Amino acid sequence: MPQVTTKSFSLVQDGERNTIRMRLVHLFAKEKPGKGKKDLASRYIYFVETLQNGSRIYLQRPANLHNGFDFLICIENYNFSASGQRIRNYPKHKDIIDDLNSKKSENSKIYRELYSILKRVYNCQEILEKDYNTIQFQQGFPVDMIIKTIKWFFIEQDIRYWNYSGRGMLWAGIPQP
Repeated sequence: MPQVTTKSFSLVQDGERNTIRMRLVHLFAKEKPGKGKKDLASRYIYFVETLQNGSRIYLQRPANLHNGFDFLICIENYNFSASGQRIRNYPKHKDIIDDLNSKKSENSKIYRELYSILKRVYNCQEILEKDYNTIQFQQGFPVDMIIKTIKWFFIEQDIRYWNYSGRGMLWAGIPQP
């Protein structure tokens, strides 16, 4: 069984895109290298957010593709797979975008409020729970999970697509109100 190092980490989402991604890159740079493949690889879990229901969002390294600073964004007590499929505790962009489309269809007025919060996250502004705790939908994922997960997707995209548009690629897929 591989050894996994777990840590808690808080990242202020306020400032320039490069400053935010470099905070995470500097944390990853402190990781000890592995000694080989499989059980000999170094593995890390960083608990980064706690949701209102008590579940935690964590970053898992290395990710499935094992590319550089890549990481998975996982959420405790959630399964993003279709019924009958293998459990998947990490959302894909499509899972979040589909949920946002559903929320937009449910209530376009409330969705506009959520979209304005997401735009602030996209623009690297720190979001507090009081900023969105009145935004609720009848279906789909909890709003706090969406906001906090998208924050980490944006950071992940800024790292993965360092020399390109980074978070802009995901932002382009988020349904406009």
